[in-house]
Amino acid sequence: MRYRIIFILLFTFSLQAVAQTIKGQIVDPFNEPLENVYVVNEVSNIHTHTNENGNFTLDKTAVNSSIQVSILGYQKKTIKVMPEHLKNGITIILKTKTFQLEEMVLRKEINALQTIARVDLQLNPVNNSQEILRKVPGLFIGQHAGGGKAEQIFLRGFDIDHGTDITLSVDGMPINMVSHAHGQGYSDLHFVIPETIKNIDFGKGPYYANQGDFNTAGYVNFATKTAINKNMVSVGYGDFNSIRTVAMFNLLENAKNDDAYVALEYIEFDGPFESPQNFNRLNLFAKYNTFLNGKDKLTVSASHFTSAWDASGQIPEREVANGNISRFGAIDDTEGGFTSRSNINVQLQKTLEDASIFKANAFYTNYNFELYSNFTFFLEDAINGDQIKQFEDRNIYGMNAKIISEKEYGNVEAKFTKGLGLRFDNIKDNELSHTKNRSELLNRIQFGDVQQTNAYAFFNSEFEFGNLKVSPALRFDYFKFLYNDNLSSTYETLSKTKAIVNPKLNFLYTQNDNLQWFLKSGIGFHSNDARVVLQHNADKVLPRAYGVDLGNVWKPSKNLVLNTALWYLLSEEEFVYVGDAGIVEPSGKSERLGVDLGIRYQLTDNIYFDTDATYTKAKSLENIVGEDYIPLAPNFTMSGGISFSNLGKFSGGLRYRYLGDRAANEDNSIIAEGYFVSDLNVNYKVNDITFGVAVENLFDVAWNETQFATESRLQNEANSVEEIHFTPGTPFFAKATITYQF
Repeated sequence: MRYRIIFILLFTFSLQAVAQTIKGQIVDPFNEPLENVYVVNEVSNIHTHTNENGNFTLDKTAVNSSIQVSILGYQKKTIKVMPEHLKNGITIILKTKTFQLEEMVLRKEINALQTIARVDLQLNPVNNSQEILRKVPGLFIGQHAGGGKAEQIFLRGFDIDHGTDITLSVDGMPINMVSHAHGQGYSDLHFVIPETIKNIDFGKGPYYANQGDFNTAGYVNFATKTAINKNMVSVGYGDFNSIRTVAMFNLLENAKNDDAYVALEYIEFDGPFESPQNFNRLNLFAKYNTFLNGKDKLTVSASHFTSAWDASGQIPEREVANGNISRFGAIDDTEGGFTSRSNINVQLQKTLEDASIFKANAFYTNYNFELYSNFTFFLEDAINGDQIKQFEDRNIYGMNAKIISEKEYGNVEAKFTKGLGLRFDNIKDNELSHTKNRSELLNRIQFGDVQQTNAYAFFNSEFEFGNLKVSPALRFDYFKFLYNDNLSSTYETLSKTKAIVNPKLNFLYTQNDNLQWFLKSGIGFHSNDARVVLQHNADKVLPRAYGVDLGNVWKPSKNLVLNTALWYLLSEEEFVYVGDAGIVEPSGKSERLGVDLGIRYQLTDNIYFDTDATYTKAKSLENIVGEDYIPLAPNFTMSGGISFSNLGKFSGGLRYRYLGDRAANEDNSIIAEGYFVSDLNVNYKVNDITFGVAVENLFDVAWNETQFATESRLQNEANSVEEIHFTPGTPFFAKATITYQF
């Protein structure tokens, strides 16, 4: 009987030990929470993952059992469970390490494509503003105004212009400018210092409830670093009087709960043009981060950016062909401009009593823009020319807030995200004028003040049924447009309101650790320019886009990852901004059908290959066959390269990008020629000093970076001509950089 009692007591004790629960948090060396860390009991194989606050709960864990934690890009760690861990919880710090693709496991709680983007960012760090957007697989950009103007963007068969069909943001602050003087959705990312970027979050298609205006082809969110490892000073010099200086300094070394750093960037560049660009840019950025009560995080950041430049503009093919000008000459070299942006952003992350996570940010932006262009030369004004000025002075006020909570309903795990936000744009002196030589005002075409409000709310849910995740969501947006025309003889405020509701429904099926399937569907929208809505009584104020994606992420071997997607997008109305007329011209309904393919292959521990390709069939639905081409919509894009790291003291890579020929007008009678361009960079590190050499356009290809079918007339021409007008791409361009870390 005595042995039986002892056995029962031991058995009962062992059940209690097994039934215990351990709670903890996993952070990086900067005390930043790590989401989606895999936590597994090596004895029972019971597993879980961390939430957005880095917290986890692991059931049936006994004293002396071992738990392993792992996530791509950090060293695995095995912890022996002690009694105090079960009583008080545990904080685990993971150290960073080089990404190894063989460690990547496809789990339903991980967005594999985001993981791939993190791999790309670490192996190929960005060191100029153009490279920031190129980190998004399948996204192309082109510059066509002296380096200071926002880039032209191409994605999924869209010529997005400067941001009409893609939502861009940094740390919760919007980049897209509504009712902008130069074009709807204008997005200038140049105020971001590339070395400060920590993570790139992106998605293609209109499938995301937390993304609103302009989210049709996709979205990109950039997150800046909360802290830096080392101080850094970098100086670079290259062809065409290219100078770039970057410095980053840690302000609070060895502080327990606080981090702060400042970053500075200064650039000069004349470019290969016969008329120097005289381009300069100054960027200042500061960020402070503190933990309240040991767990809640408060972050404050401030930045200032200013830039000025001259430009040679787009030149007509006929003048280059007849030898009147070279590829780097100009018809009107008085183009150029000035822009500045100042930001203040406050972010808060707080854990609520029910373990839900509250995230919010409030921001203020002051933005100024002045641009001089001449697209048509002497078509409209045979004496003074057709130069135009576009100007605005803007203040943006806004906030975003969301609560993320997790629940269990039997065997079903659920995650709910509830969010709301507000953005208010106050735009003074939104101007389009006919000017001469940047100094003489000939005629004001448009001149007024815009006030635009966007309030929104969304609800996103995720339900996990074993290997299947189902995510229904709903988003509501409200807009109010106000406009005062300063050219009118009488004072009048034009006003209009519009609301829209868009549903989303996504499915994710994780077949095993190496194969994941997804089906995404949803409706997105892009807003129209307030001046067009109110002055031209546009019937399409918030036209929708309907999309669906079917694809997978597959890891057929330990060092190879493939991602594919077949997608379709129907747009109710495309907007084409006509800069010299000051209006957004509707082009009717359109549809796009495409295929995305991505390949990531790690040849060795130090050599990594990646490539992404997109094929698209785009057409207008309101024009007859043969005249239903969408101008400048790319049919085929491909980009990628090979990178190497830690090969002795060497690192670097060879990158390429290819854009195929595409129609420049509706009947395909004018072709925008494609190009294939390669870039090379090699770095050599000695102790804390890195010597780098970068070469753009390695094979000195004569390529056209941006192209438009434009009708223009030169001063000595009797009749106008419609043909390709282009900005030449940079020829062979080498630069050297010295970077010191301390």
